Amino acid sequence: MQPSTSGRFRVLEGTREGDEWLFLDVDTMDPTYVSKTGHGDAQSAVDELEPGYRIDATIAWEDETPRVADIDVLDRTVIEFVDGADTVFDAARETWRDARADGAGMNADVTYSTDGEANGVVYTFAEQGGEHDLFGEFRDGMRPLEPLIDRLADGEERPFEVFVIRPAADPFVIVYLTIEKGGLLADTVRDTYDCPRTE
Repeated sequence: MQPSTSGRFRVLEGTREGDEWLFLDVDTMDPTYVSKTGHGDAQSAVDELEPGYRIDATIAWEDETPRVADIDVLDRTVIEFVDGADTVFDAARETWRDARADGAGMNADVTYSTDGEANGVVYTFAEQGGEHDLFGEFRDGMRPLEPLIDRLADGEERPFEVFVIRPAADPFVIVYLTIEKGGLLADTVRDTYDCPRTE
């Protein structure tokens, strides 16, 4: 009988060589790198995954190779990473200015539509000096986005669209959580940063 493990994971795009997913355990933040192919009966479900999905999954270990045996999508939130952005939208820049004025390394603010309805939450994080790569830590799962997503879900209904943006010329990283997946704000962010939604 093959050994297997079951858990709840946030799915991210793998950043190592090869075509793989990173399954990040939402409780322990332990990573499991899973090929995008070779999953037998579960392959069709694996094919439908997108970066950001939260899943329950059982992983069977075949000769120390993780294969998905069973999968259930719990949350279809999607996450996009944009590196070297030339544009910084006003809400993010103002949030960063407030953080600097307060001598803080992080700040957050709610954004609103023209109708005065809350449509997102923007966070700015100061880039770390030395060997730290804050954007890379978010992308690789070393610094989890889970607490920010869960905080928004306390008052809003999932799924969301999340954008992690590193400006080319500014010393901070933006995490922008848009409340309505597929909504006007999310579409505007995608157009601004040239990251079209997966069909």
